[in-house]
Amino acid sequence: MVRVSWHNFTGGLVTTTLASRYDLQKFGTFLQACTNAIPNIHGNVERRPGMEYITTLDSCAYLLPFQFNSDPEENYLLAFHECYITIHCGVTGCEVACICQGSNNGSDTSCAQPYCMSYIREIDYAQVADVVYLAHCCVPLYKLYRCSCSSDNPNEKYEWYMQEVSLNQSLSAPGTPTVTATCGMACGCCCWNSSAGCYGCCYCCPYTMNLCSCLGYKVSAVDCDGIESLPSSARCIMFRYPTDWVAGDHVTVRWSCVSGACEYNIYRDSAGYYGLIGVACGCTCTSFVDENYEPDMTVTPKENWNPFESNNNPCSVTFHHQRLTIGGTKDAPSSFYMSRTGDFESFRKSRPLQDDDPVEYMVSSNSVDDIHWLVSFGSLFLGTSGAEYTADSSGAAITPSDVRINTQSYWGSKNLKPLIIGSAILHEQRLGSHVREIAYNWEIDGYAGNDLSLLAPELVEGHKIVQWAYQQSPGSNIWIVRDDGVLLCLTYMREQNIYAWSKHTTKGRVISVCVLCGESEDILWLVVARQVNGQEKYFLERMHLRLQEDEDVTDSFYVDSGVVITNSNQATTVCGACHLIGETVSVLNVGSPEGEQIVGANGSVELQYAASGKVVVGLPYDSVISPLPVETDTQQAGSTTGMHRAYGKTTIRFHRSLGGQYAATKQGDLGREDFWEDAEYYDIPYLPEYWGEPCKLFTGDIDVTLPSGQDTDTSIILKQSQPLPFRVTSITTNVDFGEAP
Repeated sequence: MVRVSWHNFTGGLVTTTLASRYDLQKFGTFLQACTNAIPNIHGNVERRPGMEYITTLDSCAYLLPFQFNSDPEENYLLAFHECYITIHCGVTGCEVACICQGSNNGSDTSCAQPYCMSYIREIDYAQVADVVYLAHCCVPLYKLYRCSCSSDNPNEKYEWYMQEVSLNQSLSAPGTPTVTATCGMACGCCCWNSSAGCYGCCYCCPYTMNLCSCLGYKVSAVDCDGIESLPSSARCIMFRYPTDWVAGDHVTVRWSCVSGACEYNIYRDSAGYYGLIGVACGCTCTSFVDENYEPDMTVTPKENWNPFESNNNPCSVTFHHQRLTIGGTKDAPSSFYMSRTGDFESFRKSRPLQDDDPVEYMVSSNSVDDIHWLVSFGSLFLGTSGAEYTADSSGAAITPSDVRINTQSYWGSKNLKPLIIGSAILHEQRLGSHVREIAYNWEIDGYAGNDLSLLAPELVEGHKIVQWAYQQSPGSNIWIVRDDGVLLCLTYMREQNIYAWSKHTTKGRVISVCVLCGESEDILWLVVARQVNGQEKYFLERMHLRLQEDEDVTDSFYVDSGVVITNSNQATTVCGACHLIGETVSVLNVGSPEGEQIVGANGSVELQYAASGKVVVGLPYDSVISPLPVETDTQQAGSTTGMHRAYGKTTIRFHRSLGGQYAATKQGDLGREDFWEDAEYYDIPYLPEYWGEPCKLFTGDIDVTLPSGQDTDTSIILKQSQPLPFRVTSITTNVDFGEAP
């Protein structure tokens, strides 16, 4: 008899075709079932927390995050519905009271938005401060932003707006300036001809030579944020070329005041280009005297350029090197564009081009690689339908004249917004819906990565990943919404080579997920479609915090769409589950599980016994874990593959757990997706610390005898169906191998 221990579950859920690959280093960590349980980065596996009901939404919605900083009070959920948006507080989930578009109507809680439901899932977004830019190839570039509320109501902190982005907006250009030249020649032979716009010539005077040069001037207005307007029309004057000016020669430029201007830039032409010769500071300063200043050709007037005209809408957006970076337009799917440095909505160009001017670049390849996503990660990463590229420069930053494109891989990408986790980028592969990582590899001096879904391809193949979100704390988990409403979780820590999959089901379909910062850990928010009394309803829910070390069993929350009801008068009837009327729910009554109950017409639930304290009511779910059958090489018989085996005494080590059942798999269960549903289960025995007292959360070993037969693929199943915590740190068992059949 062999004593075998599963003391590490970081392999997570894998395909059962790996059941004979015991040559793999991680084989002993693989699970054939991991449903509603999370493999943790420390090796144990625990039941996932329940989903807490927040509110019922009017219609199907898709969540996007709005995170101003790490303060939970400054985080919001953007819920995109068909043709309108609701914004919810990131702490309570309640709908924000004031949301507007264009103007404040004081009470409206939704704003029109241009995305139909089929578009919403494909929206790419990027946030800077209070502004979220939204991109979709079928809709012009939009932005959603907030500003301080002008209302005296203390509950209304912000006003919310959504509008189409109008590029190149600034102050109005000044009108055409007036220009007056003053001659400094002492002979007095030259006089100004106002009708001709030049000086009269006296060819007998040596100082009056070269009077026919044309000098042009332009003026632009600059606001208090440093945003410069377009230049005025040029005003030309016939005068000596500046290199021939003598003492006293000067030109006076005058213009009309521009509302909102804090200063004005004055430009003079030189060889066909206009360069800055001076700045007139002050909103009322409307004149400038040119005393032969040298034009600075590195600062020139700007010209309007809008690459997104005529519905040439982009599909991806990000920020890189202080520029708004947009790519994958309808007419130029392989091109990306970068705004002026520090001015995200300006694509105005200088003549000649300067380093801070907007950038336009087309990725050249042997095929049309339409850009699906952009990520700033040191370099600018571009995910296209055929390959992954980096864009950088030979200098410190990308400029219009200095862009270098390097191919990093040829896997191709879908238009799912990638995740940046630590030192890696995670993206969805173009074909097969596989999840891949991109990380720097010192051996090849470039970027490479793994297929993170290689060990569990059935979870993603044949499906589409609708949305995903990264929950950094407490367990470094990636939550993935599949197109059939199933929720997947990938526990990911690259530096420890941990990528463990698990599958999470609920009585309903998960529509969307979003992660926001919380007080003690990141909070996973969900939109779930549930059938209640035969009607489909959409609930905004959030995954409950994990049970902390200083909490007891009364703080357990292991039900879905659940609510917490305080029973202060020891009543046997509690109310508060109106959203689940007619549904069968699980009840935890002050830390003690009760049998399943049906919610009454008024949202009431009947308790089996009266107790004062916290009552948790919600939809039940099963958490199941089962390792792959034991396979190894023995000295006597060689490989155990195909051998009959039976399990003897089994020791299960728990951490702060209570309840649960165990069973053995049957012959033929290997390869069945839901083999655990029809197994014969036995209760895991718990004893109270003192006779007559209720059981408390247990940490330690419990011995059971596994009722297994002499099958070739026998394994153990652990299940928790009660609304109680369940964390397994190891499973150790005696295995008696027989002969091969």
